[in-house]
Formats: sequence, structure tokens, C-alpha cells
Amino acid sequence: MNQDELNTQLYEKMLAEQSQFKESLMTLKPKEILDKAYEYTVREDIVLTMEDAELSSKQCRALLKSDTPVADVFARFRKRETSYMDIVLDTLESQANEIIREDYKKSRDAR
Repeated sequence: MNQDELNTQLYEKMLAEQSQFKESLMTLKPKEILDKAYEYTVREDIVLTMEDAELSSKQCRALLKSDTPVADVFARFRKRETSYMDIVLDTLESQANEIIREDYKKSRDAR
């Protein structure tokens, strides 16, 4: 099997795993679903990333050994330090600053 075929096989396996995860969520109570919203979202991002990824044949074979590659990647991701909250803060500040600039421009134009 060539590299493209392995990437496709891995993607399809991950897609099926995520579909099963989603189905299991749909059997839960709303609060339980909300408690798993972050996990669901990150898992969706993992599958989405895999859709365009070009992993080596060796990497694909390694991940294909797992029954649950999405869950495995999510577990590893969860342990990583990310700059996500820094990005959220930066976006919050940028939005506020944009509103301040617009308000200033409006008040200046009204004179």
C-alpha cells in the first residue's frame, strides 16, 4: 500500500471512530454532552487535520495499529501546553480595540 492509500485508510478509520463517538454522545443527557463538548471539538479538529495531512507511510502504519487513533491523539493533545488561551486573550483585546477605534472615528466624524 502506498503513502496516499495509507493516509486515506487512516483518515477513514479516524472518521469512523469520530462518527461512533458522536453517536455515543447523542445518547447522553444534555449536561453530559456539554461536559464533552471540548473533547468533541478537538477530536473533530484532529480528524479535519488528518483529512489534509500527508503523514509518512511509517507514521500511518503506527497510528493504524491503534483501535482508537483519534482518542489516542486527543489524550496526547490534552497533556500539551498550548497557546490557545493567549490567542483567545489576544482576540478579545483586538475586538475591544477595534470597537474603541470605530467609536473614536465616529465621535471625531460627528464634530
